[in-house]
Amino acid sequence: MKHMSPTKKPAKDSAPVPAPKKQEVTKVEGPSYIKGELCPFCNKKTLALMESEMDIPYFGKAYIFSMDCENPECGYHKADVESAEEGRGSAKYTLEIDSEEDMKIRVVKSSSATIKIPHIGSIEPGEAANGYVTNVEGILQRMKKQIERLRDDSEDEDDKKKAKNMLKKLTRVMWGQEKLKITLEDPNGNSAIISPKAVKGK
Repeated sequence: MKHMSPTKKPAKDSAPVPAPKKQEVTKVEGPSYIKGELCPFCNKKTLALMESEMDIPYFGKAYIFSMDCENPECGYHKADVESAEEGRGSAKYTLEIDSEEDMKIRVVKSSSATIKIPHIGSIEPGEAANGYVTNVEGILQRMKKQIERLRDDSEDEDDKKKAKNMLKKLTRVMWGQEKLKITLEDPNGNSAIISPKAVKGK
């Protein structure tokens, strides 16, 4: 079993991507667990490590790792995705969302990836970042949560108003009423937007 090292908590040519026949993720090998490891935050032996192997159409085999502290007073969590294919090189994808159907497009995001949404915000890599397999809707929902925290925590009325407008825009995008462009970049090549609409760059 591969180990994830516990980290501190919280951080011009292009070509179209081949059209996937399926969007589902097929599990190849059942997860393996190691329990009773030392949690780097609460210093108790309540950390559970998990690794599973997935076959993701038009991405290939990937390893899914996670660390979860079972101490209810701690709740530390870290997850990541790593391609089984070595030497993939850096990856960059751009996708224009223009319909509600685009919410189903598969996204593989590792902890080293950056997702940028112009005039809205970004999901940055770092020690606090997680990797996951999701879809466009899942990415936009994560972005909405970031903006909701900004709205709720800010004492500036202008910031609150901007946050509310961004939330309205994201809702319209999710309903297919407005267009939006997202960009995903991963220097390690462990991420992808899997769709014929996604443009892969260098």
